[in-house]
Amino acid sequence: MTTGPAPQPPSPTPAKLTLTDALSSARETRALVVGRGVVREAARVFADQFPGATAVVVADPTTQRVAGESVIAALRAAGIASESPFLFTDPGLYAEFRFVAQLEASLRTHGAIPIAVGSGTINDLVKLAAHRTGRPGYLCVATAASMDGYTAFGASITFEGAKQTFNCPAPRAVVADLDIIGRAPPDMTASGYADLLAKVPAGADWILADALSVEPVEARAWAIVQGGLRDALADPAGARAGRPTAIAPLVEGLMLGGFAMQWSKSSRPASGAEHQFSHLWDMEHHTHQGAAPSHGFKVGVATHAVSRFYERLLARDLQSLDVDAAVARWSSAEVNGEAVLRARFAGTDFVATAVAETQAKQIAPAALREQLHRLQAGWPQTRARLQGQLLPAAEVKRRLELVGAPSEPEQIGISRARLRDTFVRAYHIRRRFTVLDVAVRAGLRDALLDELFGPGAPWDVRC
Repeated sequence: MTTGPAPQPPSPTPAKLTLTDALSSARETRALVVGRGVVREAARVFADQFPGATAVVVADPTTQRVAGESVIAALRAAGIASESPFLFTDPGLYAEFRFVAQLEASLRTHGAIPIAVGSGTINDLVKLAAHRTGRPGYLCVATAASMDGYTAFGASITFEGAKQTFNCPAPRAVVADLDIIGRAPPDMTASGYADLLAKVPAGADWILADALSVEPVEARAWAIVQGGLRDALADPAGARAGRPTAIAPLVEGLMLGGFAMQWSKSSRPASGAEHQFSHLWDMEHHTHQGAAPSHGFKVGVATHAVSRFYERLLARDLQSLDVDAAVARWSSAEVNGEAVLRARFAGTDFVATAVAETQAKQIAPAALREQLHRLQAGWPQTRARLQGQLLPAAEVKRRLELVGAPSEPEQIGISRARLRDTFVRAYHIRRRFTVLDVAVRAGLRDALLDELFGPGAPWDVRC
């Protein structure tokens, strides 16, 4: 039996990096201005980053009112030429490729540098359209602490029925006015808080991948995300109330997540199984009360669910794992066979995605056996690392409730039975290694789910 050397864990309390330190790690973003009243600095930042260029504000009617008009006034006062603003007026606006195409067509009629005024949807649409039209970058003026994608490499866009991450650079610069962000609808702040809270179990997933020699923890990216994470999450009630003392660290935490993704050119530092849940529900075109729940709300519910799943896994003594039985089950067509997958995802428009992503993370039985023996041998140390990283599920639920975000599946229109099925289906739609992969490879997934959804369990499906 080969187990290899014991993995070296990242520091459980990595040093917190300042925004300036983290910015030095960013590959595309060169300037970040965060503070009260800084929207007026948008023109200066634009001129610094795009000297001599013409600007075009991209917004929707709401973000144009709360910030876009101020940006245009600042551009005019600074003598910076600008095209007429491009406004998305569709009430059903979301991060879908047809809206990228609309903006792209407009950008091809001139050479102006876009200024994205808004939050997640507008930022991702501008990010991809600017890249596709060959712009050297764009400026983002954030209007809400609603997600971590402002400074992230790549744009999360629905294309041909599937949520996909398109490779494209992060903004050249970001301006985040805390006064504007503090006045954003509380649901948007709650969504951003939930997205940041997801970095806790996402870090645990990376620890598992590191412990099993699947994907080592990269120290710089880990420190950028995890170093100040506990501070950024410390005051959910204050964030809900829009208090600057809570909003400022929340905004910083969200920006840091994006810098880590730029550094690694991957979303690994900031997302794990909980984001796979959200992506699956997006791909299933899930709506609740006539609209799709926000990304952060979906991720928040998933963070609670994955935290409960982790608790059940950590209660197991994996040193006594039946490796032979797990390898035998893995080798059967029952787990990952293409016919099983096609039946499981029949009627969806992402069958091919599920098949391709599952096949991408196949492992030969001999390699799986070695991996599971490594899991056995290192379980005391790995469990200790995970316990140091994770928050109790009850604490995750409490914080979500304090910030005003949903924590239970029914609050976003997901039944308990569907949530259980999500644990099964989400595993297949992304090749990223997470706690779901460990549970499947160890042959424990169904037993762990019975402990969460069976008779008398926290999410008893009969209730």
